[in-house]
Amino acid sequence: MKRIIKICLLAGILVSCNSTGDSKIEDAASPNDTSVETATEKNYDSYKDIDSDEALIATALMAAPKESRANCKVIGYNMAGDFVTLREGDNQFIVLADDPKKDGFNAACYHKDLDPFMARGRALRAEGKSARDVFAIREAEMKSGELQIPTGTTLHIYYGDKTIYDPETSEVADAILRYVVYMPWATAESTGLPEVPMAANHPWIMNPGTHKAHIMISPINESN
Repeated sequence: MKRIIKICLLAGILVSCNSTGDSKIEDAASPNDTSVETATEKNYDSYKDIDSDEALIATALMAAPKESRANCKVIGYNMAGDFVTLREGDNQFIVLADDPKKDGFNAACYHKDLDPFMARGRALRAEGKSARDVFAIREAEMKSGELQIPTGTTLHIYYGDKTIYDPETSEVADAILRYVVYMPWATAESTGLPEVPMAANHPWIMNPGTHKAHIMISPINESN
């Protein structure tokens, strides 16, 4: 009798463990699944340092939509340390190349109608203004009509910790994208979006109620 009771208790514990763990098993690969481990491993033998203006341009263009890259204007610091137009363009996008003198990689692509706002920020930072000062000054200039951010204009950011790239594809090692859609003065109430992400890959509104209110979208890194 005692043996039967013990068997029943053991069975109950096993059922309980399995029922509480099912969702975790579905969301994660088995530790013994070597095919998943192989898929996430990357070989960087063919990657090279971003050490030329041509490489700066090629990697920066990865921030732009693929179909638009051929005609984007590219600006930013060249390898000599000068802020220049690296390449002329004639479509709706301006691409800001990575600063080779800073750690990591960070390139951006934004709608040309955002250029006065972006350029104003660069000028204020060059004057030594703090991030808080830049925010306050541009907010005042937006309210006065001196500056404008057209509603719905976008900013694409391509960033990562590494500064090596594949010369064949221009892909920067482990770099990922995130997106910003500007909605000046918008709030959680006016958009229906939360002020913090509800989960990974969910949009949310940042800087609500200010000139710099925007929808943040951070896609899940599929390579991981």
